[in-house]
Amino acid sequence: MFKFYKLLFFNSMILGTLISISSYSWFSMWMGLEINLLSIIPIFNNKNSFSSESSIKYFITQAMASMTLLLSIIMLMNLNKFFPSNLFNTFIILMNSAFFLKMGAAPFHFWFPEIMDGLNWMNNLILMTWQKIAPMILLFYNFNMNFLIFIILMSTIIGSIIGLNQTSIRKIMAYSSINHISWLLSSMFFSMEIWLMYFLIYCFITMNLVILFNKFNIFFIKQIISNLNSNKTLKMFFLLNFLSLGGLPPFLGFYPKWLVINNFINKNTFIIPIILIIFTLVTLYFYIRIIFSSLLFNSSEFLKFNFTSKNNFFFSLMNFISIFALMIMILSMSY
Repeated sequence: MFKFYKLLFFNSMILGTLISISSYSWFSMWMGLEINLLSIIPIFNNKNSFSSESSIKYFITQAMASMTLLLSIIMLMNLNKFFPSNLFNTFIILMNSAFFLKMGAAPFHFWFPEIMDGLNWMNNLILMTWQKIAPMILLFYNFNMNFLIFIILMSTIIGSIIGLNQTSIRKIMAYSSINHISWLLSSMFFSMEIWLMYFLIYCFITMNLVILFNKFNIFFIKQIISNLNSNKTLKMFFLLNFLSLGGLPPFLGFYPKWLVINNFINKNTFIIPIILIIFTLVTLYFYIRIIFSSLLFNSSEFLKFNFTSKNNFFFSLMNFISIFALMIMILSMSY
C-alpha cells in the first residue's frame, strides 16, 4: 500500500544528500547528512519488529558517526587556537573514520550486515547505493592517503572472507557491498569520473538483482532453487548477474574494475590491485556457489526461453544489458 509520508521523506532524503555534496562549508555538509539520516528512518520503519530494530541500530550508528564528524570539524576549525598544528593528520583521520562509519567500510562495518538482514529489499537497495554517495564524495575532498589504503585492504579482505559462510542472501549482498567499497575507494585515487562510472554500473547490477529478489521473495540461497523454477529465462539471466557483480569478464561488472586496475598499472602500483583481485576472486567463489546450488538441483530440466509476459521480457532485457558488455569493452580498449 502506497503511503504519502514515505514519498515526502524520500524526497527529503535525496535533498539531504544533494545539500551535502554541493555545500561549501563543513557545517552545511554535516547538516545535509543529518537531514538525510532523519529522513531515511521513517522509510526504513515498517510494521514488523525486525525493521524497527534495524532502524534504531542505523540511527545509533549514524548519530555516532555524525557526532564524530562534528567533533573533528570543530577541532580542525580551532587547530591553531587551541590545538597544535601537528595534530592536523589526526583530526583528518578522525573525520575520515566518521565517513567510513557512515558508508559501512571495514573495520567500521559491524552494523551494516545486521541492519540489512532486518530490512526489506527496497530499503536494502537504498542502503547499498544511495546512502554511499554523500560520504564518498565528502571523503574525496579531504582524506589521509595511508589511512585510506588501510581501509581499502580491510574492506576487500573482510568483505570476501566473512561472506563465505553466509546463507542469507541479504548478508551476502552486504559483504559484497563492503568488498565493492574497496574498489570504489580505490577509484578515488585517480578521478571522480572513474568513481562515477564504477558506482553507476554497480548500482545498475545491484538494482537488477534486488528487483528480482523482491519480486520472487528470495531471502536465502535455498529459496532461489524453489522460487525461480517457474521461469528458466529469468533464472539464467539472474544467475549470470552474480558473475557480472563479481567482475568476471566479459560481463559488465568487469569494465569498471578493469579501469581501476589499468590506472593502478599506469601509476606503477601493483600490490594494491593484486590484493584486490585475489580477494575479489573469493567473492566470485561464493557467487559461483550460489549458481551451482541453483543449477545442479535442476540439471535434468531443459531450459525453455519464455518471453510471453511483458514483465518477464522487461526483467530479461534489463538483466541482459547488465550482463553482457563486449561492445563497451571493445570500444573502450580501442579508445
